[in-house]
Amino acid sequence: MKDTLAQSDGGRSALRLERRLAHPPEKVWRALTEPAQLVHWFPSEVQVELAVGGRMGFVFPGREAPDMDGVVTELDPPHVFAFTWGEDELRWELRPEGEGCVLTLTHTFGDRFGAASFASGWHACITGLAALLGDEEVVHDDIAELHERYVEAFGLAEGTVETTEDGGWRLRFERQLVRPAETAWRALTGPAADTAAEPTAGAPVPSGFRTDAVPAGPITEARPPRVLTYDWERGGHPAGTVRWELTKGTGHGARLILTQTGPAAAQAERTEAQKAWRHHIGRLAAELLRMST
Repeated sequence: MKDTLAQSDGGRSALRLERRLAHPPEKVWRALTEPAQLVHWFPSEVQVELAVGGRMGFVFPGREAPDMDGVVTELDPPHVFAFTWGEDELRWELRPEGEGCVLTLTHTFGDRFGAASFASGWHACITGLAALLGDEEVVHDDIAELHERYVEAFGLAEGTVETTEDGGWRLRFERQLVRPAETAWRALTGPAADTAAEPTAGAPVPSGFRTDAVPAGPITEARPPRVLTYDWERGGHPAGTVRWELTKGTGHGARLILTQTGPAAAQAERTEAQKAWRHHIGRLAAELLRMST
């Protein structure tokens, strides 16, 4: 099993998954290209004209018409099947090995922080493909824990730092979560929170939104369950802002974007904040694994 994430040409990301299958390429090829078999393990129903340039349609569960379109870009039976998937590109390659073959999937996409979602999703799909080929039941398990392992393996938990126009800095974390925004908000505000006790401007910041390394002033903006912003303090005075935002994600849940700004003079505080926020967000992710939607 070899799963890697790299940067492709044009700044896009390339996810590569490799699996050994105990079946010859010809058998696997049929499962990769025939809609009647794809429906059992692929994320959607597939409509395909099996020729280079052929049109494709992807119909997700509960829908009647295709949600996404695609085009066959490469076809070399029974070795290579490549096509566009919306704005993404998928390339399936089969290489004979002994009595079976090696399947390599390369998924090229623009949303780097969605990589753990894609990897865990394809991991589950290929597991389903192997079950189908072996005449076993295709089981769809919860892949939340697998998702979090990919976040760590691909280095997606690390924050980035950029210089702002005024010479200060902006610390930024972006992380795909495994639960929806409402569930993440509930974890951040605390289990006792209800509608009447939702955070509001001027109120103290709930502990889930702060860390000891970043002294918090009062809330400056709150839009449950999506946004919470406050000033952080240095020497008893506002030094910058902390902003939590829960936006639309890549299928597994909400996308968390946490930013903190600060002045150039606060380099030591920035270093400590980066460490603290990484740990804090990791704890949130672990808590969400234990929560249901």
